[in-house]
Amino acid sequence: MGPKEVELILVKEHNGVQFTTSTLVSPAGHPHGHGHALGPSHGHTPVPGEERETWGKKIDFLLSVIGFAVDLANVWRFPYLCYKNGGGAFLVPYLFFMVIAGMPLFYMELALGQYNREGAAGVWKICPIFKGVGFTVILISLYVGFYYNVIIAWALFYLFSSFTGELPWVHCNNTWNSPNCSDLWAFNNSLNDTHKSTPAAEYFERGVLHLQDSEGIADLGLPRWQLTSCLAVVIVVLYFSLWKGVKTSGKVWIDAATQICFSLGVGFGVLIAFSSYNKFSNNCYRDAIITSSINSLTSFFSGFVIFSFLGYMSHKHSVPLDKVATDGPGLVFIIYPEAIATLPGSSVWAVIFFIMLLTLGIDSAMGGMESVITGLMDEFKFLHKHRELFTLFIVVSTFLISLFCVTNGGIYVFTLLDHFAAGTSILFGVLIEAIGIAWFYGVDRFSDDIEEMIGQRPGLYWRLCWKFVSPCFLLFMVVVSFATFNPPNYGTYTFPIWANMIGWCLAISSMTMVPLYVISNNSTRKPNTHKLVKEWDENI
Repeated sequence: MGPKEVELILVKEHNGVQFTTSTLVSPAGHPHGHGHALGPSHGHTPVPGEERETWGKKIDFLLSVIGFAVDLANVWRFPYLCYKNGGGAFLVPYLFFMVIAGMPLFYMELALGQYNREGAAGVWKICPIFKGVGFTVILISLYVGFYYNVIIAWALFYLFSSFTGELPWVHCNNTWNSPNCSDLWAFNNSLNDTHKSTPAAEYFERGVLHLQDSEGIADLGLPRWQLTSCLAVVIVVLYFSLWKGVKTSGKVWIDAATQICFSLGVGFGVLIAFSSYNKFSNNCYRDAIITSSINSLTSFFSGFVIFSFLGYMSHKHSVPLDKVATDGPGLVFIIYPEAIATLPGSSVWAVIFFIMLLTLGIDSAMGGMESVITGLMDEFKFLHKHRELFTLFIVVSTFLISLFCVTNGGIYVFTLLDHFAAGTSILFGVLIEAIGIAWFYGVDRFSDDIEEMIGQRPGLYWRLCWKFVSPCFLLFMVVVSFATFNPPNYGTYTFPIWANMIGWCLAISSMTMVPLYVISNNSTRKPNTHKLVKEWDENI
């Protein structure tokens, strides 16, 4: 194959977004184009006349990626994992995994999407046998959206509740309070009595969730109209942010590995989707370093702030720190509001805090939705003409599934989804991605692609991580994750066996996309495929 020249033509620019068309130019100067390779391919061969949005400004891409990566996991998951796994000791595996896997895989996904200019499934035209992992990450993003939007709805509910002279989670004299409620302002109050609960805890579980009206996951009840309304507002905001495209927007080691994937956003297909709208020559290496570093620094900073909150609450109630250090919704919707209620002008601080949660959540929810939409639209080209309708279909479907999480027993559905949707399955998805790029497409080929885009070849460190270190470490993490599985629980509630089986079906359904696609691809492959590949190579 001789040198190729790509002619890039600016077709139009609308609202800061450039639409371009690219054509492969022959040495003689006559443009021509070809379809995608049927096997592992090398070289950038765009389809003639194909248009693709690009980010109007470089800062739009950076802010979108940072907005997706810096999310609620930085606020409630990272600080709790630090505490649970020995405080500063947790930073050792966290930083280690960041260096050998997080940043290399982050860089890999940005480069993969930018070079191939496709979503999570379409990028695997470079090695079609691995296209199933594209559908794996799309499903994971879809599953996470089923419950992630509910967190934003809770934050919106709390925001509305904060516009009052006295915050509703301060006292025990409300209609939802139980006899076990212990007034936050009681003199010399202590929560050592295990039967007592704070007004903040009862407001979340009894005033917002109405958990007292449910006996478990088998007794959900109907969706609550207040939370349903908040969820509907979130869905409407997501739709109008997405409908036009990107122009608008041991055990310690397992925890560290999963946190890296959650926090950086590796394995959700979002980085691939976002970077696919970059200009071909964009410096994705610099982007990977900047965004991953900002994300980690944000996690560290939030950890300092949150431990200040937790230490204050531990001292206030004269209880050990482990009594107030919880992860997930309990930290954000019980501990934080309770601490905020002690500040002068507490209503103002509460409004500011929940606006922050909304912005963190909306950015990440948009990224997850965009991964699903871009991934499926690039795979099924006819959807490009109907982006608005397809986006509407995705967000409405997500809304309908999410209604299960806003019922009286919705927190049980939420916990089940949170435990199974993106745990072991996301580690598995990233592992297959790494194997596909490193061992089937080839690190040398991939490095050539990056050099073609940014003018410099990845260093030895990146190539060694892609080929050996990251895949081996991810494989170890997946095996240990299966071996050390712990069933989910919410407080003292233990999920029945059938609920855990449903959870495993959810997790396995995304992982099985890899073998299912291989099987279906082999069964439908035409006998003259090798002839087509040969003809394609001869034409080039």
